[in-house]
Amino acid sequence: MRGFLPYPVVSLLLCALWLLLNQALDPANILFGAALGIAVPLLSRRLQPLGYPRLRKPLVFARLLAMATVEIVRSCLAVCRIILFKDYNSVNSQFIRVPLTMRDPYGLAMLSCLINMTPGTVWIEILPERHELALHVFDLHDEAWWVDTIKTRYEQPIMQIFATTENDDGNPA
Repeated sequence: MRGFLPYPVVSLLLCALWLLLNQALDPANILFGAALGIAVPLLSRRLQPLGYPRLRKPLVFARLLAMATVEIVRSCLAVCRIILFKDYNSVNSQFIRVPLTMRDPYGLAMLSCLINMTPGTVWIEILPERHELALHVFDLHDEAWWVDTIKTRYEQPIMQIFATTENDDGNPA
């Protein structure tokens, strides 16, 4: 059954989404939604060579998303205030480096999304020699606060969510 329906929840959600978008429950739409729900996961499973990630702690995930949402709104208001009311010469725009412990590609992708969704911050790259995140901050006041925030508010919960424990050499334990 796993070969025919590798991700049954995704298949069910795709079928339901098709029916919702068409706002119809006729046999043709149900059949096409089911075909879509079967075909898309089968055709796209090679795009995930490591398999789909499993969220180990959904409550930590929900708390992280809530905290990130608050941070995004707060940053949006701060950036708007800077753009509308502050003199550009007083803006302290800088690049910083944040040492990362996490090596999991799914965790790093999630961290990248959270950082890039926050106005005023841009993920530049991971510097491979010391596994540091290069980050641009629009108005930097305290570099230590940014490092601590990314390490404790984002990286640690993401590592719990994906249950990534790493050795010193960066390989999963």
